[in-house]
Amino acid sequence: MQAFTTLTGAAIPFGGRNIDTDVIIPAVHLKTISRTGLGRHAFGTLRADPDNVFDANAGAPILIAGDNFGCGSSREHAPWAIADMGIRVVLAPSFADIFAGNAFKNGILLVTLPQEAIDRLMEVAKTDPITVDLENQVVTTPFQDRFEFPMDGFRKQCLTNGTDEIGLTLAMGNAIAGHEARVAADRPWI
Repeated sequence: MQAFTTLTGAAIPFGGRNIDTDVIIPAVHLKTISRTGLGRHAFGTLRADPDNVFDANAGAPILIAGDNFGCGSSREHAPWAIADMGIRVVLAPSFADIFAGNAFKNGILLVTLPQEAIDRLMEVAKTDPITVDLENQVVTTPFQDRFEFPMDGFRKQCLTNGTDEIGLTLAMGNAIAGHEARVAADRPWI
């Protein structure tokens, strides 16, 4: 997982509410276990409109969404598709729990902000970049807007260090090997 500290960039001013994982990545594209290539299908039904905000802001690393983003099923393909689009941060008033867990495990920072802050950032994103600072837990704009956000300490540490759950386990390799050696010595019949 790529470490995340601060990101400044363009944002996709989407704002859609109750966007479920089928809208993020339609079920027809779930026949893969690869994390790459799904970005071209992300938000496919919405991108069918030639004036969609996704293609107009292609390559933007920040997505601004509405309330209850990522609801629906538990498909992990949804954060894979978002990440494959190059999005590293999603800003919204709230996220579905399972989607939030899957996004975190795939290195996507989810920032929960009040609707008023989302509305302001939607306006700024039409013309200017936005900065997301995980270390200080703040989103800022070139216009001196400053929106602080809460963040679980464990998730912040993992994202800041670029360490996922597998990496945390691997870092404990010596302790695990020591435990296994003690178990083998104490209970050789196992």
